[in-house]
Amino acid sequence: MRVSVVQMSPGDDKAANIAAAGGLIEAAVAADRPDLVSLPEMWSCLGGDREGKFAQAEALPPAGSNRSGGPAYEFLRGIAREKRIHVHGGSIAEKPVDGDRLFNTTVVFDPEGHEIARYRKIHLFDIVTPDGVGYRESATFGSGERVVTVQAGGVKLGLAICYDLRFPELFLALRRAGAEVIFLPSAFTLQTGRDHWEPLIRARAIESQCWLVAAATWGRFTDRGGDRFTFGHSLVCDPWGHVVAQASDGQGWATARIDQALTARVRRDMPVLEHRKLA
Repeated sequence: MRVSVVQMSPGDDKAANIAAAGGLIEAAVAADRPDLVSLPEMWSCLGGDREGKFAQAEALPPAGSNRSGGPAYEFLRGIAREKRIHVHGGSIAEKPVDGDRLFNTTVVFDPEGHEIARYRKIHLFDIVTPDGVGYRESATFGSGERVVTVQAGGVKLGLAICYDLRFPELFLALRRAGAEVIFLPSAFTLQTGRDHWEPLIRARAIESQCWLVAAATWGRFTDRGGDRFTFGHSLVCDPWGHVVAQASDGQGWATARIDQALTARVRRDMPVLEHRKLA
């Protein structure tokens, strides 16, 4: 399986973000012929105030129903059908049927345009960065509860989102559920990304003996009237902890081949799951 991670610089204009995503996917598919493309966290609408986030959020159709969804959902479904590829939709803001909070949600589509997986971000980003900027994701978003894997193109995929990266127990649960590749769409802050992005991804790959596929946002956006900056550096990391493909600054993509033989060899020669003594 060949995977492409798409790196975007989204803002709070959904139509412009969808157009940008379409152009980048078109270019990646033409250049690298991936079997699967992955978008970043909140690529369809990043930033804005609480009212704007709710206005741009989408009510998702019942899982597995194949009913129509909102503009971002239908874009993902359409590009999967058009290009005959799997599409990992990064994450978009999901508007629930009831309740006063959104969900930060991943949807995955097969080449027929059928939704085959849905994951709601479990760990919410409520922190203060080294420069004193505060983030409180839980003010707008609710937390997911389910560990999610899905079969795609003969490979078992595990789903995570951004801040989930700091919680190795989720990655162990995904490995135990059979994941060979874990997707991590992100909008990692510039301040934390400089020091933690690559080391944490490499650590989770080494611990879980899974490939890590991490599409990320890059650049400036506005949130609640203030400027925020994300780190980018979208990458693919193998189960030995080697970064095998990485995007630079700016918008673009990076592509790598998922080698299942390498995964099997790493797990055979260092059977850490069998050796584990604690939960």
